Amino acid sequence: MDRDVVKNVVSGVLVVDKPVGLTSHDVVQIIRRGTGIRRAGHTGTLDPRASGVLVVLLGPAVRLSEYVSASDKRYQATIRLGSSTDTYDAEGVTTQPEVPVEVSEEQFIELLKGFVGEIEQVPPAHSAIKVKGKRAYEMARKGEEVELEPRLINVYSLDVLEWAPPEVVVDVYCSSGTYVRSLANDIGEQLGVGAHLFGLRRTRSGQFTLRNAVSLRRLQESFEAGNWAQFLIPAAEALSDWYTVELDADMVEMVRHGHRIPVEGDVPERARAISQQGDLVALLEFIPEDNEWHPNKVFFTS
Repeated sequence: MDRDVVKNVVSGVLVVDKPVGLTSHDVVQIIRRGTGIRRAGHTGTLDPRASGVLVVLLGPAVRLSEYVSASDKRYQATIRLGSSTDTYDAEGVTTQPEVPVEVSEEQFIELLKGFVGEIEQVPPAHSAIKVKGKRAYEMARKGEEVELEPRLINVYSLDVLEWAPPEVVVDVYCSSGTYVRSLANDIGEQLGVGAHLFGLRRTRSGQFTLRNAVSLRRLQESFEAGNWAQFLIPAAEALSDWYTVELDADMVEMVRHGHRIPVEGDVPERARAISQQGDLVALLEFIPEDNEWHPNKVFFTS
């Protein structure tokens, strides 16, 4: 397919197994160069030291970013007990010298129960959150005091995968916006011995898991070979957990021109509209007073 044509028609998802050492932005830049598509963006930053599932939207699918970014996440977190750092991870300066860890696996599992559910969490001072127009980490690096407001997060489950003190591997299933670094630091404070995040691998982001992911190296090889489209996932799959409205050809025409369509039965507040060929046509909003679907975002325009 002609490269210019590809730029205009491609809309979908690339799920990358990000390696340690690259920023999420680095990966997006590699994909832009490899595909020739400038319109690309990831849906949830992974720190350079973290690896795993990075969801990258291409073409018109980038308009799904706000919905995909807000999806739940799952991680395998390696937490080192007995010492703390200023960044809450292994990159930081040690703020508490290492001390012996005298806690059993049973005690640790019991302590984790206190971090499950809807909880308030204070993000790390070394984070990209803006405070009065400045990045928190820039202020922290200059020695300025950074005060970040606690935010509500949801931790659905915390399960110990490997117990080998002073390191423990924990499966973390949580809402978007959760800082696993803060979680590690808070766990250390509860234990009274300190702790920091030693390693992090994202195993799930929304509907996508490591099973859907392609290694960056293999993806780069496919750019060279010109067959990278084999890894492209249809945009509709990014919201596969949404209520689905299948449209016939006439309804597709109505929706793509911004017209409302009737609702059948009990429906939720929003839905994805799919053509009979499986293409994402639009995102719909339910208007109760009219019992109609209103097309909020239209993707199918050809």
